[in-house]
Amino acid sequence: LEEIPRPFQDSGNILKQGYLEKRSREPSFFGSEWHKRWCVLTQRNFLYYANEKSKQPKGSFPIERYQAHLDSQLRKDSRKKCCFQLFCPGKRSYEFTAPSPAEAQDWVEQIQFLLKDLSSLTIPCDEEEEEEEEEEELSKDRDSSDSMNNSQNSTLNPDDPELEGDDIYEVLPGELPDSQ
Repeated sequence: LEEIPRPFQDSGNILKQGYLEKRSREPSFFGSEWHKRWCVLTQRNFLYYANEKSKQPKGSFPIERYQAHLDSQLRKDSRKKCCFQLFCPGKRSYEFTAPSPAEAQDWVEQIQFLLKDLSSLTIPCDEEEEEEEEEEELSKDRDSSDSMNNSQNSTLNPDDPELEGDDIYEVLPGELPDSQ
């Protein structure tokens, strides 16, 4: 399989990409114009290009404080159910038309999922709680290794009286235990 060239250098962070129609900011004599754009959603940004082979985006914006929702009021034609909007109070809104209603829904869901994920990235944590958790993990590790040693020793030779109690060392044949 031949790999599709990625216009965005940081391709590891691409969550969704594809062609959308973007409404231009400047209305023309005929009203608002829709331009086909290659759109890329990354973990931090929304970028749009003239086409999928373009190296430089025609525009981009950080997605972090934006909201996404379907908006059938953006168009009056048969593609009105394919429209969605990205908006942020105090910033420019972006309006898009996807190839199908299902694709528009998928873009909105992907963006909403990303925004929810971004808002939960920083979880406040008390340093004392963190230390207690680390200590609990260490004691769990010690407990499990002690129980492993005990179970191994008890199954080596259950008839051997030397293995009872706290003595975890095995006396090998031909060796005398230290008499100190």
